[in-house]
Amino acid sequence: QVQVVESGGRLVQIGDSLRLSCGVSGRTFSGYAVSWFRLAPGKEREFVVGMSWGGSLNFKNDVVKGRFTISRNDAKNTVYLQMNNLEPEDSAVYYCAVGTGALTQDPRDYLYWGQGTQVTVSS
Repeated sequence: QVQVVESGGRLVQIGDSLRLSCGVSGRTFSGYAVSWFRLAPGKEREFVVGMSWGGSLNFKNDVVKGRFTISRNDAKNTVYLQMNNLEPEDSAVYYCAVGTGALTQDPRDYLYWGQGTQVTVSS
C-alpha cells in the first residue's frame, strides 16, 4: 500500500521561507512524476510545481518559478517544496501527489495523494 505524507506547513510571515516535505512509502519514485498542488479557500485545487522521474521541472507560472522549487531525495524517498518570499496569496493546503509517468498539471493524472499540510502566510 502506497502512503504519501506531507509535513512542514505552519504559520509564517510575509517574506519568510518554508520547506515542505513529502515522504512516500510503499513504492519508489522510479518512473513516476511527483508534484505539489495547493487548495485555498474558495478556489480550485491548482498545480504548483512538479518533477518528472528524469528530473525535468514544470512550474505553474514564472511567478512561482522565481520563488518555489522542488527537489527529490531518492535515498529517503522524499520530495521537498522550497518556498521563498512567501505572500498571503500562497496560503493554502499543500498536497503532494505521485503521478502515473509523464509530468502533467492535471490532478487526474496522479494516483497517490497525501492528506495535505496547511501553510498560512500572515500579513
